[in-house]
Amino acid sequence: MTTTTAPALLVLEDGRTFRGRAYGAAGETFGEAVFATGMTGYQETLTDPSYHRQVVVMTAPHIGNTGVNDEDPESRRIWVAGYVVRDPARTPSNWRSRRSLDEELAAQGVVGISGVDTRALTRHLRERGAMRAGIFSGEALARPGDEASLLARVLAAPPMTGAHLAPEVATTEPYVIPADGERRFTVAAIDLGIKGMTPRRMAERGIEVHVLPATATLEQIYATGPDGVFLSNGPGDPAAADHPVAVTRGVLDRGTPLFGICFGNQILGRALGFGTFKLKYGHRGINQPVKDLTTGKVEVTAHNHGFAVDAPLDAASDTPFGRVAVSHVCLNDNVVEGLRLLDRPAFSVQYHPEAAAGPHDAAYLFDRFVSLMEGERA
Repeated sequence: MTTTTAPALLVLEDGRTFRGRAYGAAGETFGEAVFATGMTGYQETLTDPSYHRQVVVMTAPHIGNTGVNDEDPESRRIWVAGYVVRDPARTPSNWRSRRSLDEELAAQGVVGISGVDTRALTRHLRERGAMRAGIFSGEALARPGDEASLLARVLAAPPMTGAHLAPEVATTEPYVIPADGERRFTVAAIDLGIKGMTPRRMAERGIEVHVLPATATLEQIYATGPDGVFLSNGPGDPAAADHPVAVTRGVLDRGTPLFGICFGNQILGRALGFGTFKLKYGHRGINQPVKDLTTGKVEVTAHNHGFAVDAPLDAASDTPFGRVAVSHVCLNDNVVEGLRLLDRPAFSVQYHPEAAAGPHDAAYLFDRFVSLMEGERA
């Protein structure tokens, strides 16, 4: 265990502060403070590239109980900018655990804080909205009474609005995830911050996945000979991601089956001509209710997004690529959670059907993608 009793301080951009103890690495870090409501799956949250440049507040009070293993990371590293917990586990206990969570945070240089009243902090973020924050501990923690200088440093950090972050987390070189068993289809996956579980869910269905950098051109996409194109999840403001939008329009022009998840849903929305906007505090967790408007079914789903598509819920919209309908909606706040093209083989959802560590209510969406590719092949 590396947890210490050294003091630490969380400073929000509106001036509110929370005191606690250093957790993970000592030092300083800056990012957008957001809260995640999942009671499990903290390792998948930490390694999700969509959390790049965010200080994640865990609403579940006990974190680290199952330690850290080498099987569940969603990417090659921890991406969160900072980590805020209430009661870290004193001793992890799980048959797959290899080390404690705070040891992993320290090894990867992630600055965290524990002992924080995360209930009060979450209520504050719900009322005031997600905002910039800084965590300070060790030598980075200024002398008592010098919080004004720390606040100034928080205010100097860049906001999430306008941030183009996908190239910072995406692969720089293409790679291939082979199909499990016989290859039935080939998919070109644009890595905007892809999670490791996503190509595995496709591989399970006989899909060979060619993962391409966020900067991939239309020519590079079609050089893979794709039966379908996939737009991944990822961090940042979709309004700043012009290149993926242009590429998506090229895919739609060719009529290739297309599926997008999370950030990919926002990119598709922009490609169709819809706007996007920043949510007050976003959806993050593995317990969000979503209604599939095509079936009437309500699913419990995993979310991680701070932006959303601005599209009408009550009627199909005419776009340069035909009619488009909202296919899914969040039952908590009526935010658009999915788009479906009525005249072309393309759809997207705002949440995560690959859902590590769960739930798996929406796994059928990968089968829907397969059906689109089967239809085009027929």
